[in-house]
Amino acid sequence: MKPIILTTLAAAAVLTLPHAHAQSKDVDPTIMVDAFEATNGKFEGYRRSGAKGICAMGEFTGTPEARSLSTASVFSGSAVPVIVRFSVGGANPKAPDNTKGQRNLALQFNGPGGETWQMGNISSPVFGASSPAQMLGRVESLRPDPATRAPDPARVKAFADANPEVLLQGRYFASQPVPASFASVNYWGVHAFGFVNARGEKQWGKWIFEPVAGVQGLSDEEAKAKGPAFLFDDLRQRVKDGKVAFNFNLELAQPGDRLDNATVPLPEGRRKVNLGTLRVTSVAEDAGGACLNITFNPMVLPKGVEPSADPMLAARAAPYAVSLGRRLGEGSKQQ
Repeated sequence: MKPIILTTLAAAAVLTLPHAHAQSKDVDPTIMVDAFEATNGKFEGYRRSGAKGICAMGEFTGTPEARSLSTASVFSGSAVPVIVRFSVGGANPKAPDNTKGQRNLALQFNGPGGETWQMGNISSPVFGASSPAQMLGRVESLRPDPATRAPDPARVKAFADANPEVLLQGRYFASQPVPASFASVNYWGVHAFGFVNARGEKQWGKWIFEPVAGVQGLSDEEAKAKGPAFLFDDLRQRVKDGKVAFNFNLELAQPGDRLDNATVPLPEGRRKVNLGTLRVTSVAEDAGGACLNITFNPMVLPKGVEPSADPMLAARAAPYAVSLGRRLGEGSKQQ
């Protein structure tokens, strides 16, 4: 992607938005991926979002509380293998690690009987857009002008003024310190899901993966001293020391809570239930690994977990598939 490359913060906020398409509910996934490439640049072989990443493996053990909420097999109480991918937000595979912006935790739970559960979690409680049309609009508003090789400020402002929610994610990242590690930041699912138990009772909620060791950020001076490429080595050392684990927690929704908009978090103070613990046990030694060509489609769900009517949730699968097809043809990479 040698065209104009947005900052990590801007690229993260880009993951959602538009004006010209605001009246359309559906967006052609090829057009969406084309727009990402035109705005962020095209790095052949890499994911069009979260390009700089690393594979890991882990195991998840569910809790009795989780089993009371859902029949999903991963909550059995036995250890379930998990394919893990950590990444830095944006399309640039050389994005610096020591700047503010999005970090990602993508997971595939490999449950009993071949049942899988995929998810893509981000280090923000809100997504960058509320609908596919809005996401496309935001991306297009940030497309560099060929003459200046920079986005048109007037166009960016006009779209943001008409769609103020697209600024929420970027503001959140700006308010947070640079993460000290992939292992020391919260990761949200941002979408609502329904958890269905053996009695057929359904509880809606939004989940968050919270580091067992706590959240840790860097001061500006510490981040500068770390340099632009420290996250992978840091992760390997922490996993070697057995210090990478996350609590998988579910925030329980109440009647009246907004469940169809990923730019709207649940109200503060909602009761939280621990569904289990994810422990990362190994990290790939190179740029390969089991995660390389998994799309981490959040609509791949186990029995006992159902999607909400959030339009961004349903819309993520198709662009991921288009991106994977391109990457396979180019030769998949992630570092």
